[in-house]
Amino acid sequence: LQLVESGGGLVQPGGSLRLSCAASGFTPTYPNIGWFRQAPGKEREGVSCISVRDGSTYYADSVKGRFTISRDNAKNTLYLQLNSLKPEDTADYYCAASRFGTVQDMCVYSVADNWGQGTQVTVSS
Repeated sequence: LQLVESGGGLVQPGGSLRLSCAASGFTPTYPNIGWFRQAPGKEREGVSCISVRDGSTYYADSVKGRFTISRDNAKNTLYLQLNSLKPEDTADYYCAASRFGTVQDMCVYSVADNWGQGTQVTVSS
């Protein structure tokens, strides 16, 4: 499974971005997919994860109410809508897919089997 992220960039505080992750194919082998981020000098954080099969989701507390994860199974694409962005959202954002566990397991423990190359999000005035 190949994952390719796009949509990152520079945005002012309060602004929005939409990240996309094109997958070579959503398969039952990888029932959970999600977004992670890593800021310089910080540990990787699970931002949001979603079940390909039933659409159940998990969000980190830091992004609840501001970010929305979605997937288009027909297009094999995962999205992350980022609204009300804050400087502390600045990070490299990665798309990932997991074969095991729940969406919460995936995000909380950063457990994934395939990773994209990342896209950079910078929130600054």
